[in-house]
Amino acid sequence: MNFSFSNEQILMQEEVRKLLDKENSVKRNRTILEGEEKFDQELWKSLVGMGLTATTIPEEYGGIGMGFLELCVIAEELGRGIAPVPFSSSVYLATTAILNSSNEEVKKDYLPKLAGGEIIGTFAHSEKNTFPNESGISVSSNGNKISGQKIAVPDGDIADFAVVSATSGKNIGLFLVNLKDDKVTIETLDTFDPSRSHANITFDNADGMLLEDDAWTSIEKLLDQSAVLFAFEQVGGAEAAMNMAKEYAMGRYAFGRAIASFQAIKHKVADMYISLQLARSNCYYGAWALSNDSSELPTAAATARVSATKAFYECSKENIQTHGGMGATWEFDCHLYYRRARLLSSNIGSQGIWKDKLITSLEKSNSPA
Repeated sequence: MNFSFSNEQILMQEEVRKLLDKENSVKRNRTILEGEEKFDQELWKSLVGMGLTATTIPEEYGGIGMGFLELCVIAEELGRGIAPVPFSSSVYLATTAILNSSNEEVKKDYLPKLAGGEIIGTFAHSEKNTFPNESGISVSSNGNKISGQKIAVPDGDIADFAVVSATSGKNIGLFLVNLKDDKVTIETLDTFDPSRSHANITFDNADGMLLEDDAWTSIEKLLDQSAVLFAFEQVGGAEAAMNMAKEYAMGRYAFGRAIASFQAIKHKVADMYISLQLARSNCYYGAWALSNDSSELPTAAATARVSATKAFYECSKENIQTHGGMGATWEFDCHLYYRRARLLSSNIGSQGIWKDKLITSLEKSNSPA
C-alpha cells in the first residue's frame, strides 16, 4: 500500500490551517477556558462558512460530496489548532451515524441542516463511567420512548439532538432524540478540558426517532470510523506540541548556549518525533481503510487510535518538561495541548479498550477461515 494525500487534499489542508491561524484558534481555546461560553461560536461559523461541516455529506442532501480523506486532513488541522468547537461531535459522530443508516427520511431532514451548521448533533453512548459492550446498554426504548442516562456525552449541553444507543427489544438500536425536549435533563460536567464540553443526559420517556433497529454492528463501525478521525486530530495536536518544544528549546539559553544543544533535550525531542511519525504512519493506514470501507478498518482504526493517543500524550507532556517550570504555568500554552491530549485519550473509550479491540481484531484476522 502506497498511501499519500492528493494535491487537492493537501491544498484543502493548507486552507484550513490558514483559516485557523487567522482566527487564532489556540487563543480562542484559552478564551473559552477563561470565560463562560461552552464553545467559540465565531470560529464555528467560520468553519461552517468554509463548508467543512458539509464535507462528507452528498450533494443531494446539501453537502459538497467529498470523502473521509478530506475529513482526515481537516481533523489534523483542528487538532493542531485545538479548536474549541463541537466539530467532532457533530461531524465525525452524528453526521457519520446518519450517513451510515438507510433511513432516507432522516437523511433528508437532518443532513441539509447539519451541512449548513443550522443544528449540532452528538453521539450518546457511554454509561456507568465506561464505554459499554453490547450487554452493557441500560438506556431502554419503549416503542420510540427513551429512558435512562448517558454520561460524559461530548458537547451534550451544546447539541440540538443526539444519536442515542438504547435497547430495542432483544437488539441495541439507534435513536435520534431532540435534546430540547422537556423530558430530557442535561447536566454540564466539569472536565479537564472545558474547551470541549461534556454533559450527562437523562431521558425520562423522551420522544425518539428510530434510526436503526439492530444497530450494534453499525455502532462498532461508527466508533472505528471516528477513531481514525480522532487519531488524525491527535496527530495534529502532537505535532504542534512537538514544534512548540523545539522552538522554545532553540530560543532558550542556559550556560551560554541554547538548551536544544543539551543531550537530554535532544533525546526528548527525538523521542517525540519518533512517536509522532509512528502515529502518522498508522493514521495513514487508518485513512486508507476508512476511505475504502475496508474489512481491515477495525484493525487499522485501533492501531491508529492507540499510537496517536500515545503520541499526543507524550508530546504534550514532554513539551511541558522542555519548557521547565514555566511550562506548568497558566500563561504558557503547553497546558492547553496537555488538556486536549488527556481528554481525547478517553472520549470514545480508553486506551485499554482500544488495545483490547486491536488484539481482538488481530486474532480474528489471523484465525483460519
